[in-house]
Amino acid sequence: MKHKFVEFIPEILEPGVLYISIKYSTAVHACVCGCGNEVVTPIAPTDWSLTFHGDSVSLHPSIGNWSFDCQSHYWIKKGQVTHCRKWDNSKVDAGRKKDKKTKRRKFRKRWIIF
Repeated sequence: MKHKFVEFIPEILEPGVLYISIKYSTAVHACVCGCGNEVVTPIAPTDWSLTFHGDSVSLHPSIGNWSFDCQSHYWIKKGQVTHCRKWDNSKVDAGRKKDKKTKRRKFRKRWIIF
């Protein structure tokens, strides 16, 4: 997968391109399964991290498109897409609960007054 650093995400996404807006802390791409859905990955401590390797990029953690009909699941590591098994509903629910808990904990810490 190629990457392009942009300020604004284009309206039409080129397949196989990860658009990265540093200004808006977001990476966007067309779903790698070919379904045409737009995949938005916010770059934030409680969402995804982006690593720039000079000639390629990686996103962490994996991308699970559970809300899409395709339910595709994959990693983007050093510009390569690695497809993973789909998760069953119980695993998706557990992952979502974990994400919510992480965000609550992270943002609660910001408001602690000493």
